[in-house]
Amino acid sequence: MRPRESLFTALAASALSLACVAQPSASESGETADGSETASSTEADETETGESDEEDPFEPTIGEDLSVIAFDQTHVYFGEQNHRQIDVELSLPAAELAYESVTLELTLGCPNGACDWWDRKGFIGVVRDPGSEQESIIEVARFMTPYRVGAQHVIDVSELRPVLAGDLTMRVFIDTWVGPGHANGDGWLVSARLDFVGGAPSRVPIEVLPLWDLRTFEYGNPDLPIADSMPTTTVEIPAEADAVSLRSIITGHGQGNLHNCAEFCPRNHGFLVVEQPFVREIWRDDCDQTPIEGQQGTWQYPRAGWCPGAEVIPWLEDVSAAAPAGQSVTVSYDVETYENSCRPDAPVCTGCALGTGCEYDGGNHTPPIYDLSAMLIAYRNVGQ
Repeated sequence: MRPRESLFTALAASALSLACVAQPSASESGETADGSETASSTEADETETGESDEEDPFEPTIGEDLSVIAFDQTHVYFGEQNHRQIDVELSLPAAELAYESVTLELTLGCPNGACDWWDRKGFIGVVRDPGSEQESIIEVARFMTPYRVGAQHVIDVSELRPVLAGDLTMRVFIDTWVGPGHANGDGWLVSARLDFVGGAPSRVPIEVLPLWDLRTFEYGNPDLPIADSMPTTTVEIPAEADAVSLRSIITGHGQGNLHNCAEFCPRNHGFLVVEQPFVREIWRDDCDQTPIEGQQGTWQYPRAGWCPGAEVIPWLEDVSAAAPAGQSVTVSYDVETYENSCRPDAPVCTGCALGTGCEYDGGNHTPPIYDLSAMLIAYRNVGQ
C-alpha cells in the first residue's frame, strides 16, 4: 500500500500508469506468433478427460413483490425530549430471495403545517449491533431537507439488498434543532416505505462489505489528520463474486472558512483500492433544478455533494479489476490537500470567507467537515 500522503500523486498519475500496462503476450492471449489460436491448458485438460470443472449457472430464487412500511408520519424533532433519532424493528425478505429492484420511497411532511425553517442533513440506515459499544450504521440513503416545505423522494437501493434482509433495526435521523412550539417550525414528519419487486436482475448483489460506517471528520486542521478518522481497512472479497463496486456517500458542510469550505468548495476525493486509484470531485451545481416548490433560503447555490431538498446521489464505481474474487483487499481514502487558515488555532488568522474572525460562532462560521460512508458490494452474474 502506498503511503497516504502519496494517494493524490497516484490519482494524478493513474491515467499514465493504466496506459502503460503491458499487453498480454502471445502465449498469454492464446495466440501463436503467426496469429493462430492455441488451446489453453484448461481446454487441453477438458479434451483429454471429456469433462469440465465449470459450475452450474447461478439461478437465484425469485422473491414475491412486497412493500414494507418503516416509518409512518413519524415525528422527528428536538425539544424537551430529543426525538431527532428514531429506531424501528423490521422484518424484511430473506437474503436468498432475489428482487429486480428495491426502492425507498421517502416523504418529509410538515407537522401542524410547520416544517423546520432550515436545510438539515438526515439519513436512513441499518443499525448494526444496536445499543452496544460496537454500534454502527450502514447508510441506506442520505438526504437534505428543504427550507420550510415538505419533499418526496424515490431512491433506488437495490445494491443494498444483502443488508435489507431478515430481522433488523432501521434508523432515521434528521439534524434538526426545532420542535413543537418553536418559532422556526415543529420539525419533520417522516414516512418511509421499502418496495421489493420480484425478478432476476442481470447481476445480484450477494454481500455488502462495510469499509467505513457513517462518520464525520474535520477538514483542513493539521492537528486532526484524516488518517485518524479514516484508517486504511481490509476486507475479504467473496470467492464467488463476479463483480465488485464501491459505494460511497460524501457531503461537505461548514462555512466561513478559507475558500468557504467545506459546504461551498469543490474538492477531489479519492479511494485507493489495493494499488488502483479512483477519484471524483464532490460537487453539485444543479441545485437550482431541485424540483421542490416553495423553498426559501439559498437552495439554488451549488454545494459539496448535496442540495437542499434533494437526496444525496451515491458515488458508485466499478472496482472489479482491483478487487479480485477470493482475495484480501485494502482500501484507503483521502481528500485534496487543504489547510484552513480561518480556524481558532491558526498561527495566522486569514482567509475568512464571510468576514468573521477565526473563532467558530455557530452561524456564519462553522468548522469545515465531511460526512462519509463507504462500502464494497460483491455481485454474482445471473445465468453464468
